Amino acid sequence: MTNWTDFLEIQTEDDFNQHCLETYHFQLQHCQVYRDYVSLIGKEKNQVQHYTDIPFLPIEFFKTQKVLAAGMTPQIVFSSSGTTGMVTSKHLVADVSIYERTFRRIFEDFYGPTTDIAILALLPSYLERSGSSLIYMIDDLMKQSKQVQSNYFLYNHQELYDTLVQLKDNGTKTILFGVTYALLDFIEQYAFDFPELIIMETGGMKGKRKEMVKQEIHQLLEDAFKVSGIHSEYGMTELLSQGYSSGQGIFLLPKWMKVLIRDTNDPLSLISSDSTGGINVIDLANRYSCSFIATQDLGKVYQDGSFEILGRFDQSDIRGCNLLVQ
Repeated sequence: MTNWTDFLEIQTEDDFNQHCLETYHFQLQHCQVYRDYVSLIGKEKNQVQHYTDIPFLPIEFFKTQKVLAAGMTPQIVFSSSGTTGMVTSKHLVADVSIYERTFRRIFEDFYGPTTDIAILALLPSYLERSGSSLIYMIDDLMKQSKQVQSNYFLYNHQELYDTLVQLKDNGTKTILFGVTYALLDFIEQYAFDFPELIIMETGGMKGKRKEMVKQEIHQLLEDAFKVSGIHSEYGMTELLSQGYSSGQGIFLLPKWMKVLIRDTNDPLSLISSDSTGGINVIDLANRYSCSFIATQDLGKVYQDGSFEILGRFDQSDIRGCNLLVQ
């Protein structure tokens, strides 16, 4: 019998499949919203023999329903950003320690020991945006870091510049998380050569600057700091795990996550790799909510499991980091 708590140690495709099937049956039994949805689309329990057979819950359910296993009480509620009057997503997290274990593990797998990295953020602090899963993660990473310069700098660009100069001179590994418009504001005054700097662009332009294509934004940032690529995180309120891109918009995932592509004309059907369609995400860390989510993102998956985001469905709400700072 698969022990769900071992999901962090998944290595093989068969192991991943077994964890998916166990999680599916658990959530079908314990999560009323998911069970009702599966029943509504007429998916019989015995029809699911492989993770590709598992139904994906439309992400919009997190806006209107309580997606939580029966008998569980949320320790924390993460919410997406939104303008006044907008219905936001809420992720009821029954065990926040699962989130902490996953993002710490993923971050260190991609970037090395957090203790050795200065974590800087052109983002609102946790006290300003306490419902954000991204800010919760960055706040924790700053606490894990042993670098005294780790801090938020959204309102003090001069201090950020001085800190970056110091970190470069000291040869300290540095990651700068930043909402897009704030990064662009910063480089208009303070651009300088720091080719070892890792810039993690989190998205976000609405109402602050004219919209720009991602490649244009990344080129401006690359030129300003003389870095070879701009990093990105693929995460969202409704997930407890995330993927990272080290450039060119190509994301990699931990072993307990997977992205599948659904047909845009038939949302219950999956299509092959290298085709563009809707992004379905499996995140086995979402034990007590739902691990199988049909997002509003459009993208493409490649043979090696990497993927890229190509846009969003029309009529889908603006979400997440692009409204993180108002």
